[in-house]
Amino acid sequence: MKNLFVRNIHEMEIGKTVELFAWIKGIRTGKAYTFLDVCDSTGVVQVILGDTIVPEGLKLEQSLKINGVTHRNEHTGAVEIAADTVEILGDVTAKLLRPSPRSDFDLFDSKYVNFVQENRHLFIRNPKAMAALRARDLVKRAVHAWFAKNGFTEITAPILTPVLLYTEDTGIHVNVNDQDIFLTQCVAFYLESAVHAFEKVYNIGPSFRGAESVSPRHLTEYWHVKAELAFCSFEEIFGVVEDMIRFIAEQVAPQSDAICRDLGLEPTFADAMKAPFPRITYREAIKLCRAKNIDVQFGKSLNGEAEAFLTEYFNAPVWVTHNVRSIEGFPYKICEFDEELTYTADLIAPAGGGEILGVADKITDYDELTLRLAEKGKENNPGYEWFRELRNYGTVPHCGIGMGLERLIKWLYRLPHVREAMPFPRSMGRKIYP
Repeated sequence: MKNLFVRNIHEMEIGKTVELFAWIKGIRTGKAYTFLDVCDSTGVVQVILGDTIVPEGLKLEQSLKINGVTHRNEHTGAVEIAADTVEILGDVTAKLLRPSPRSDFDLFDSKYVNFVQENRHLFIRNPKAMAALRARDLVKRAVHAWFAKNGFTEITAPILTPVLLYTEDTGIHVNVNDQDIFLTQCVAFYLESAVHAFEKVYNIGPSFRGAESVSPRHLTEYWHVKAELAFCSFEEIFGVVEDMIRFIAEQVAPQSDAICRDLGLEPTFADAMKAPFPRITYREAIKLCRAKNIDVQFGKSLNGEAEAFLTEYFNAPVWVTHNVRSIEGFPYKICEFDEELTYTADLIAPAGGGEILGVADKITDYDELTLRLAEKGKENNPGYEWFRELRNYGTVPHCGIGMGLERLIKWLYRLPHVREAMPFPRSMGRKIYP
């Protein structure tokens, strides 16, 4: 098993004998020597090969076993390896891609999107791709840590479900045991069941949306951070979320220097720590945007221009509260002071982040839920009966949180698209390959 990594080489004394397993990132040939840039999961180091030990047919991406001695580069001062022997472990017989996967090109440039996505199984080894996925790992760990710190129980919810949050044309249909069901859109149905046992529950898992929505914030398959809290009011849920966002940023920021360097992007950790965030109601947001000649319509979601204006106006992430009833999901409470609105709110992030999460006060009254189901054309669907039954079986006031994991990562690290925060993204209208 490998026990020496490139990062260890850079910390070693000069003159130490080493054995390193790595891949070829770059090759340069001189008069008497061949210089290899070799890399592993921790970094890059230069290896110097005398002409007598150069293996035949060296190529980019080959994997190597290198034995040699640590050496100080007299020009750069960096530690490198003067090789004694080099053995090719994994040859490259396929046609080399140009640009090559590990090369230092701009992976995020739009002209490479199709090329990279069609060869994602190889470009996952690109330094920028690795940095984005390390960011994902850090953020996901921090999310789990916050839930553990605050006494939540993780509930594993099913992916196969008979119930959708939105209309059937937005679902991805599958047939199991001659039953037409769906890949999950929202595990909150199941968390609402569990919250009556554990009081504070969460889930981090995939969601699937069949609706065509092409933007830097949308994928067909994405990961949701969902939570439910019993005996929680609408006013209280804002502080809960703000504490979570601040905690995540504080956790990942000190560990992200190398990630941000490899990404070549400026993070937004400081914005995430500005809580409490300002709030504006949906009606107020419509009025303010119209005053600035931004084309927004009551009864529709705020567009990107409106979201960007609001975050610039407040110079911070901003809550848009009491969203319009016609566009919100059926489980969310209707405002008694304005029946066109609901007890919901979206957190809009600056720097192109857009909507990254939503919160809602959930309906507890059976008749109100039945009314909302009817509004969405679901009142006669028996698949929702168990969900309705929860309202007649000792229900309590409870609030929910729904956050797009990739959207959060995109915002915190200023990635150009949520697909960069996924190992193997499934994008709208794109063939599923690899």
